Amino acid sequence: MEQAQKMIQFNSFPAMINALPDDAACRDYLESKIWKGGEPVCPYCGNHKHYVLKTKGEFKGMYKCASPTCMKRYNVLVGTMFEGTHIGLRKWFMAIYIFSLHKKGISSHQLASDLAITQKSAWYLLSRIRHAFAPKEISDKIDGLFHADESFIGGKNKNRHEDKKVEQSQGRSYKDKTPVFGLMQEGGKVHLHVVPNTQAKTLKPIIENMVANGSIIVTDEWLAYQGLSKNYAHIVINHQENEYVRGGFDNNGLEGFWSLLKRGIYGIYHQVSPKHLNKYCDEFSFRYNARKASVNDRFDFSLQNSTRLTYKNLIAK
Repeated sequence: MEQAQKMIQFNSFPAMINALPDDAACRDYLESKIWKGGEPVCPYCGNHKHYVLKTKGEFKGMYKCASPTCMKRYNVLVGTMFEGTHIGLRKWFMAIYIFSLHKKGISSHQLASDLAITQKSAWYLLSRIRHAFAPKEISDKIDGLFHADESFIGGKNKNRHEDKKVEQSQGRSYKDKTPVFGLMQEGGKVHLHVVPNTQAKTLKPIIENMVANGSIIVTDEWLAYQGLSKNYAHIVINHQENEYVRGGFDNNGLEGFWSLLKRGIYGIYHQVSPKHLNKYCDEFSFRYNARKASVNDRFDFSLQNSTRLTYKNLIAK
């Protein structure tokens, strides 16, 4: 099976549909990506020895651990985003493909229509895929050239109905908007953090925990960035004086990303609660960071990085 699955390559949606024609083929492909060599491993005790279980003579992906101290039944879905799902794997794979490649994402209403499932199921499905997009913690500091900036998600007051306008809510007000801090490495990845405010005590620790001393950091004139020159080569671009480039340095890449993020949220999702905003930030940063990766690599990462997210934990306060 391992050799067969290695041969599966697709660079378009029709190619994926042809390569994985049913749930059984999708299950085999998932096994080849989750388990090394496609050989079953008990998710409860890590034992490789197992029994193959059949239902009315048909194998449906179920195994039984052969360890005398375990003997639990399992399949490749245990511990992944697919655990406990009643939606076929082929529909899941379609959703992952669409979601990981559409630059601005896809709404749960549209996905529900595309896959012939309920909107609630589509929203839960998308939430579990977003959970797989969450970045891993960085253990070592990164050096190089970084662009730092912050943005505010929540819409413009001038676009609201009169009875929904919020007084003194524009600029850096947190009354109706949620701040997001971004660090973009030159030629590398963007890292997003949903923050309670944009004060120095909030932003500086994020920079210091991620960026190695001696690196170059490009920011605007916001006061929270004052003092960075103690540990970094700090380039300040004064937007208030209509300055957008200084000595060949600019923040255009990060500004362009903010534009993409906002167009996706306002145009596709329309409204995102502060509670779930970090998940949407993970979604957009994943697609941006994987923009040069192949279709297969993006798709496989979603499978290999997935962990279980229960509905109870998703909606927990």
